[in-house]
Amino acid sequence: MTKPEKIRLGEILIKQGLLTEEQVKAALEQQKRSGRKLGRVFIECGFVREEQLSQALANQLGISYIDLKHYNVNPDIVRKLPEAQARRFRALVLEDRKTSYLVATPDPTDMFAYDEIVRLLKRDIDLAVVNEDTLLEIIDRTYRRTQEISGLARELQADLGAGQVDFTSLGVDLGAEDAPVVKLLQSLFEDATQVGASDIHIEPQETKLLIRFRIDGLLHLQTEADLRISSAMALRLKLMSSLDISEKRLPQDGRFSVKVRGVSVDVRMSTMPTQHGESVVMRLLNQGTGLLGLQKIGMPETMLTRFREIIARVNGMVLVTGPTGSGKTTTLYAALSEMNTVDKKILTVEDPVEYRLPGINQVQVNEKIELTFSRVLRSIMRQDPDIILVGEMRDQETAEIGLRAAITGHMVLSTLHTRDAASTPLRLIDMGAPSYMVSSALQAVLAQRLVRLICESCATPHTPDAHEAEWLRHEIRHEGMPEKSGARGQIMQGRGCSRCNQTGYRGRNGVFEMLEMTQPLMEAAGRGDPVAFSHLAQQQMAGKTLRHHGLDMVFAGKTTLFEVMRITTQAED
Repeated sequence: MTKPEKIRLGEILIKQGLLTEEQVKAALEQQKRSGRKLGRVFIECGFVREEQLSQALANQLGISYIDLKHYNVNPDIVRKLPEAQARRFRALVLEDRKTSYLVATPDPTDMFAYDEIVRLLKRDIDLAVVNEDTLLEIIDRTYRRTQEISGLARELQADLGAGQVDFTSLGVDLGAEDAPVVKLLQSLFEDATQVGASDIHIEPQETKLLIRFRIDGLLHLQTEADLRISSAMALRLKLMSSLDISEKRLPQDGRFSVKVRGVSVDVRMSTMPTQHGESVVMRLLNQGTGLLGLQKIGMPETMLTRFREIIARVNGMVLVTGPTGSGKTTTLYAALSEMNTVDKKILTVEDPVEYRLPGINQVQVNEKIELTFSRVLRSIMRQDPDIILVGEMRDQETAEIGLRAAITGHMVLSTLHTRDAASTPLRLIDMGAPSYMVSSALQAVLAQRLVRLICESCATPHTPDAHEAEWLRHEIRHEGMPEKSGARGQIMQGRGCSRCNQTGYRGRNGVFEMLEMTQPLMEAAGRGDPVAFSHLAQQQMAGKTLRHHGLDMVFAGKTTLFEVMRITTQAED
């Protein structure tokens, strides 16, 4: 390909009818103040979409525009260009064409980058235009630190030798950034945040150390290392969490914050003594991404409207239920963020405090000093709260205090581990809470699960197999949905591609059902009549269950039959 020539971007966009002269002038003034590239200024001002800008450049230069969202990137070919240069020049090697390489870039007019890439690849290059945001996302995912982490693990192994761990040689001073264990952990955190991992598992086995990441709810192996580095990593992490480094026989919990590529990440850590050493699990809470709003968690529009009306009430209790890892805390924090206004006093009692919210008073439960849920709740009324969040209804005393607070003029939000919304009020009564308090205080129960979303880049039509087809027919009849599913949309699944690490899934979303305590339900709960209550609850939930919402997502092409079958099994269990 011939070397790119400098072009006037504003003139091109005016010529193609995408911008006016006034918009170009305004963008040029903004560029002078900010110093950013003109194309980026056009996008940030909302004058043009990134796709339109890229396609306009491609048309002007007579080269291809590639939508990387639907391009299956080969990591081995991408790595022909070192990561530092790929990030510096915003470039991806997409194809090896024997005599040349196809290189994608959002700015094909950058002559300096063109010359440097040719020099590094030692071959001619053909350019294609791509969107910058998608390109940076693929760079983060492709240039993973797996080899670097394995190399650092070997370096740490060599540093330790065959002897016992020397605490002083591991950089006990928290400023010792050059210590091998510090560099290894830093690379781990960077890789985990790049791939969107929610947890890091460091697990000593009989002959090796496994390091795994949880991504979209499933564990993925990151690397295997020599078992001898396990204690060194656990030691360093304990120091960072201010835990007792001499105690290896008992579980410990702690937390710390790390800065990963300029973003603050809160890390909640748990250690557990196992047969072959201390297992460490770290939950990553990325403070840079912010909290999800209620409108972004996936709740159906009609349910969301009603849920907002309920939590806006002056008093009452709202429970969010589901198994561990079903997104209950995310939903509660999303609700709190909407309720957090200057005229409301909000207090939370949590174990642990997962997100720190400005303007909200959060209390961390501490069993060691007998600062329990019930003890905090007994004192919390003297703090004059309007809204109280209780991390979990763990026992009868906590449930009764929470219900009493809800009756006496406070809005109480909490969680409970139950399989569905309809069984939750009965579960409170089974725990020992008086039925009259449950019927008076409880306003609504929201049950939820998380399902993986189909990767948009590799989504393809799917024909259900015999087992899936039979299950689908049964559920359609059970939920009262139309028999002709084709009228509702095409069933899809992901083939697997580079964007989703060949899983076919990318991201997760909530599936919900909500039981609102109507007058007949209150009366049945107040009488302590579980049969009548269950019958009324099932009538109210008809067509609005977890299954129904899940099937709606299947027919909308958002998730797979497999995922909905999985959450249905959870609900039945």
